[in-house]
Amino acid sequence: MSIKRIWHGWTTRDNAQAYQDLLQSHVFPSIEAKHVKGYRSIELLRKPAGDEVEFVTIMTFDDIDSVKAFVGEDYETVYVPERARAVLKRFDQKSKHYDQIETRNY
Repeated sequence: MSIKRIWHGWTTRDNAQAYQDLLQSHVFPSIEAKHVKGYRSIELLRKPAGDEVEFVTIMTFDDIDSVKAFVGEDYETVYVPERARAVLKRFDQKSKHYDQIETRNY
């Protein structure tokens, strides 16, 4: 069983591509560079939402201790670097965590 860490952020339509580029070129590589034991992957989802663009990140960890190794004991703490905050319109103040029960591939 693994842990899925889910977080949402919203940009204006004008800032959406800049935010996506920042995630892919800076934020995700900086997460990977931490070499957190038990960190497995990150997924990025994007969806237009009226005058905003919603982004969802889904990180996969082996267990909650791996999440704590990433962000600390208060594992719901968000990881949003200042450069990312500068282009976000708003974002979740806490990350949510779910036990991954099953995955089926067809």
